[in-house]
Amino acid sequence: MKKQMLAERYQLERKLGQNAGRQTWLAQDISLSPPQLVVVKLLAFNPQMHWDELKLFEREAQVLQHLNHPRIPEYRDFFAIEKQFGEGLPWFGLVQDYIPGDSLQALLDQGKRFTEAEVCQGSESILEILIYLHELSPPVFHRDIKPSNLILSQDGQVYLVDFGAVQDRATAEGVTFTVVGTSGYTPPEQLWGKVVPASDLYALGATLIHLLTGIAPADLPQHQMRLQFSDYVNLSPHFCQWLERLTEPAPERRFTGARQGLLSLKSGRDSQRNLAQSSRDRVRYGRLAGLTLLQFIIASIALSLILPNFWEIRQTQPVDTKDNVSLMNRTQVRVRLET
Repeated sequence: MKKQMLAERYQLERKLGQNAGRQTWLAQDISLSPPQLVVVKLLAFNPQMHWDELKLFEREAQVLQHLNHPRIPEYRDFFAIEKQFGEGLPWFGLVQDYIPGDSLQALLDQGKRFTEAEVCQGSESILEILIYLHELSPPVFHRDIKPSNLILSQDGQVYLVDFGAVQDRATAEGVTFTVVGTSGYTPPEQLWGKVVPASDLYALGATLIHLLTGIAPADLPQHQMRLQFSDYVNLSPHFCQWLERLTEPAPERRFTGARQGLLSLKSGRDSQRNLAQSSRDRVRYGRLAGLTLLQFIIASIALSLILPNFWEIRQTQPVDTKDNVSLMNRTQVRVRLET
């Protein structure tokens, strides 16, 4: 069966995902030599579609063109197909680099449970991406961080994908933004159309909690809008508090930005390492002291066995010497008398 070609360049290989009016394909870019694998995202524009969906799709392409980060798949192309694909509808295509690996959601679905160490390492990588995005001018907010939008590559790196909800914000008071996000990961302020750097931090925190507990945030119990997750995991106190601060309902109670969150995470890990090292040192010194004490006891026992014999020798030695001298003198006198 002949494989379908798009824009006379992209040969479709395998469908990666599909939902209403959207498809994601793995494709070959045959314009390159040798051909390279890419991801093609397709959006069908139909009369029932809300204009905001097309605006978000176009915005994603515009923003991606200006991003340059090693863990954000690189933008390749954006094109339109006029009623030549699907059910006679115009389609729009967005092309990015393909990252071999699995989404964190796919790993969760396979039963994978992540350790604190794995989540800490992944957190640092994601925070570094967010620092890059949030410190652009104007800042870029992802607005839809969740396990399905994070790819764990074959070399162990975490990539942030699917910028379909991205907001390239030219800050202006009174501007209304499209409400986007995913239930459970979306912070309260984003439901009102407001987005700040701490909004992505909330979504990150909810994602990390999902990785640790295996329970989607929307299914976790809540108290005063706070996710109650500590009973489902066994975490170090600092990391648990760090996650609680990330997912504070009020944005002003979270970290002010990704850089502050990363510094706090690293300082906590350094403190844990220092504490562990101190504990190892105490054990090492304790063993050394124990060995020293054992050597002292052995030496004491040895001395207690040797010293009595030593004193007996010392006490008998003068007597033996005197007798020998007397015997020698008597012998000398006898020799003289005989001569």
